[in-house]
Amino acid sequence: MRSKGAIPVLLTPVMRRRYDENGLFFDTHGEYPGVVRQVAKELGADLIDLHTKTGDLLRQQGPEASRALFLMLKPGEHPNFPNGVKDDTHFSELGARKMAEIVLAEIKAQHIELADRVVKR
Repeated sequence: MRSKGAIPVLLTPVMRRRYDENGLFFDTHGEYPGVVRQVAKELGADLIDLHTKTGDLLRQQGPEASRALFLMLKPGEHPNFPNGVKDDTHFSELGARKMAEIVLAEIKAQHIELADRVVKR
């Protein structure tokens, strides 16, 4: 695809919100993020390590503050979830925006070729 002008950028997975009974953050992805890093290296592709960046963010935020980043709704709060929802994998609008900000910051910090095409609205 590079021959067609594509700019491949691999991203490791974002962390899920997981804390143990002592409030210590832990990872649930196993070997997968390392595989993505290795593939990026083998292909010479740019890599955005969301796994590390989002892990740092969740450690910093802690178990309570990090709830705002994920889909956490009380019963009756949203018509799509009449019984509420506690989802430690999928993001709230705030969380999705924060993840996008991390990606954009990394594109710029790494001087990835498409950085000149990124426009913040």
